[in-house]
Formats: sequence, C-alpha cells, structure tokens
Amino acid sequence: MRSRKSSKPDGYTLGWAPPGLVAGVDETGRGPLAGPVLAAAVMLDPRKPIAGLRDSKKLTPKRRAQLCELIHDRALCCSVAQASVEEIECLNILQATLLAMQRAVAGLRLRPTQVLVDGNRLPALQLPAQAVVRGDDRVAAIAAASIVAKVQRDRLCLDWHAQYPDYGFDRHKGYGTALHLEALQRLGPTPWHRRGFAPVAALLATACPP
Repeated sequence: MRSRKSSKPDGYTLGWAPPGLVAGVDETGRGPLAGPVLAAAVMLDPRKPIAGLRDSKKLTPKRRAQLCELIHDRALCCSVAQASVEEIECLNILQATLLAMQRAVAGLRLRPTQVLVDGNRLPALQLPAQAVVRGDDRVAAIAAASIVAKVQRDRLCLDWHAQYPDYGFDRHKGYGTALHLEALQRLGPTPWHRRGFAPVAALLATACPP
C-alpha cells in the first residue's frame, strides 16, 4: 500500500498507518570532525502537548534546553543512543548514523506502532517505519528527537572541552570551523577526532608522510 502525504505539519502520524504509539527519530553529529554520532527516539504523549517543538537547529541553546527538559518530563519515553568514532571509521558515517538510530529505537521502554525517521533513509527496524524529509519541521515527535539528540551531544562537547580546553569544543561543537582547524593544525588530533574525515586525514598524512 502506498503512503499518503499528511496535511498536518506537526501531526503524530502521516496518515499511512493505524493509530497507536508513534516514535520520532532524528540524529545529530554527522558533519563534525570529532565525536560519536547520536540519535534520539521520542514517543510523545498526546495528552501532554509541548508547544514550540521544531527543528533543533532553528532554536537557541537556551530554548533547546528548556524544551528538552519538557520532553523528558512529558513524553511517554525517550531513548538516546550513539555510534562511536570507531564505528564511524569502520562502517562510514551513513551506516553509523543508521546504527545509532536503530539503537535509539531499541532502547525505548515502550514498543511503538510506527516509527517516523527524519531524512530519506531508514535504519533496519522490525517495525513499520517511514522516512520523512524535513521531518524535524513536519512531525512533532521527530522535532522532539532532534532537540533531545542535539542537547545531549552539546553536553558531550562540554565534556570534551574540559578534557581538551585548547580545541574550543565548547564553541564549534566539533564542526570544521577555522578555530577548530587551527587547533588541529597546532595540536594534532585528540582521541575523539574522526581520522577518516578529510581535514583530519589530511593533517595526519602531512604529519606522517609515507
């Protein structure tokens, strides 16, 4: 049966499956040069709506933190999982992202009737699932997942900053900014850096010529 598009930009289903418990899934951390990729799965409680859910990238850090607290307080359940730097190197970033999503869904204490995943690719799931392009702006549960994942990864970045204060993880969050690239050039990679990503790999190749 073919899927039908929803006319509800913030609905809990897309009109393609029976009613029931819906899990929204989103990831964060595909683009950075360091750290794991994280995914969150969130099952919202329609009896406890949360106003203001949207793509986490369109929210200020303060507002994300406020909404994250509300999500943990009001959602039926939440789960956050990750794929490590080592898994990213072994699998590639896409497959590691899908693995993190799969783990996040598996970590839910309730079994969803359907899973809605942001983007155009689905992890391997033994559940009815649909990929939703721009889902973090169209589906409330996916928006909630994007917020939870982003807040959790930003907290990890603060931990890395405490370990390696000269790299600026508290500011660039692992992305390849000029500040980050300058620190990499000056100090070399930390154990958190993804050695297979081009800027890090190029630096290592320069430092250790064959």
